[in-house]
Amino acid sequence: AEGRRQTQGMTMRLPRVIAACWLVVAATGARVFAQAAQGEFVPVVPGASKEAIPAAPLVFVAYAFVWVALVAYVVLLWRRLGKVERELTDLNGRLKSTRRS
Repeated sequence: AEGRRQTQGMTMRLPRVIAACWLVVAATGARVFAQAAQGEFVPVVPGASKEAIPAAPLVFVAYAFVWVALVAYVVLLWRRLGKVERELTDLNGRLKSTRRS
């Protein structure tokens, strides 16, 4: 019963950890796209400026998100596999005790 409570507590914390990681990634991405303020008027020269989004921060954020999601998925699978193994061990114990009686 205590192990089940610990598992439920960990299961409740996992979405919070994922949400916190997502907020950190989103805040980093928002900071990358913030522009510095201009101090004076700058006239527009036709053809001199073009809009561009830097690719490096977007790639970094995308890879970070994928790695965080992958690690969370592996941890979730690892915990579920441990639970199944415990249940199988318990079931084998029960089967052995019923065969003896």
